[in-house]
Amino acid sequence: MSKQELEVIGRDAACCPGLAAAPLDEDRAAELAKVFKALGDPVRLRLMSMIASRGEGGEVCVCELTPAFDLSQPTISHHLKLLRQAGLIDCERRGTWVYYWVLPGVLDRVAAFLTTAQPAGATT
Repeated sequence: MSKQELEVIGRDAACCPGLAAAPLDEDRAAELAKVFKALGDPVRLRLMSMIASRGEGGEVCVCELTPAFDLSQPTISHHLKLLRQAGLIDCERRGTWVYYWVLPGVLDRVAAFLTTAQPAGATT
């Protein structure tokens, strides 16, 4: 996902905060579908959780992620690539290792989309 597409998602998140706030337009639905498709795989969901659990500004080496799975390092790298392409994470190569982190605001934007505001006086 390009930097421009990420800016559009961030801008859209500010004007369209929740799923129930307004119907999605075609472009917004396509962008969100990429994110949810990336998170729809159990391995990628676990990888995202492992990276995000490092906190804001935290990063994790692929060498720390691979042992948690019964998968080869190239398979893990492929899953990480898909998360990157969906605009959820980014990475940097340092020597022989690659370090990953969650892009700023991504989790907040996904959460804001899924969160619906209750009307005043509504009960759960």
